[in-house]
Amino acid sequence: MRPIKTPFQCIFAILVTLSIGAGVASGHGRQVAITIDDLPRGGDGGPYDRATVRAMTERLLRPFREQKIPVIGFVNAGRHVKDSAELRDVLNLWMDVGAELGNHSYSHLDINEVPLDAYTADILRGEPAIRDALEARGRKLVFYRHPYLHTGNTAEVKERLQAFLNEHGYRVAPVTLDDGDYEYAALYTKPQFRRRVRREYIPYMESVVAFFESRSVEVTGHEVSQILLIHASQLNADLMPKLLDMFKRRGYAFVTLEQALQDPAYQLPENYVGRSGFSWIHRWSMFKGMASRAEPDPAEWVQNGFAARGN
Repeated sequence: MRPIKTPFQCIFAILVTLSIGAGVASGHGRQVAITIDDLPRGGDGGPYDRATVRAMTERLLRPFREQKIPVIGFVNAGRHVKDSAELRDVLNLWMDVGAELGNHSYSHLDINEVPLDAYTADILRGEPAIRDALEARGRKLVFYRHPYLHTGNTAEVKERLQAFLNEHGYRVAPVTLDDGDYEYAALYTKPQFRRRVRREYIPYMESVVAFFESRSVEVTGHEVSQILLIHASQLNADLMPKLLDMFKRRGYAFVTLEQALQDPAYQLPENYVGRSGFSWIHRWSMFKGMASRAEPDPAEWVQNGFAARGN
C-alpha cells in the first residue's frame, strides 16, 4: 500500500532530493555501517551456554578489533541470557573492541503482536544492563532498533511509539541493507547444511548489496551511506572476514552508524504503516510513490530448510 502524498510531502521530497544532489557532488565514496542484532546470540539454533557464546563473540569481533572497524551491537538483555553477570561479560567483550551498543528491547517483542504499553515496558526493561555497560566506559545509550523492523501496524501505534522513543532520548537505527542472513545462520548450525551455507552465503549477501546500491540511486539520486543489518550468529562469526572483504572489494569504507546517518537521504520521511519490516530504501520509495522492487531472496533450498527447521 502506498501512502497518499500531501503537497507538503511533495515539496519536502524535492528539497531533500536537491540536498542529496549536493551530497553527491562532495563524493564521499561508498560507505557502510555494520550493525549486528540480537546480542548476545541470535536465534540460530546454536548453544547458549556461557563458554560457547563467549567464544562465538570473540571470533565475531576479532576482525573488528584487528582492522579497527567500527561496529554497533543491538542487545536483547533478557533473551537467551541466564544471568546478568553472563550478559555483562559478553557486553564487555563488545566494549573492549570499541563497539557501540544499542537497545533492541529486552525480549525481542513484536509490536504487531502485543499492546503498545507492553512493548514500551519491554524497551525500558532492557535499558539497565546496556546503560551500565556503556556508562562504565563513559558512553551513553542512544540508539534503538525495532525487532523485526516492525515500526507500527497502525498510524496511531506508530506515532505513539515514536513519541515514546523521543521522550526517552532514543534515535531509531534504520536499515538499508536488509537481508536473510538469519535463515542461512539457522541452517549453518546443522551439519548437513554447513558446507553449502559456507559456499553460498557471501555470494547471496553480495547480491543484496548490489541490489540496494542500484536501488538507492533510483530512489535518492545517489548511493546512500548504507547500514547493514546482520545477526550475532556462529555463521557471521566464522565468515565475518569474508563478509568484510566483500565490502572492501566493492570499494566501501567502514563508518559508524552516526557517520552513516549524516547522509542527507536519512532526512527523507519514513511513514510506512503496516505489519511488514523492510529496508528504509523501500520505505523512501513508498513515500515517493515509486513502483516497488524487491531485493534477492535467500536461495529456495535455504527458505525451505529454514521453514522446516523445527520439524
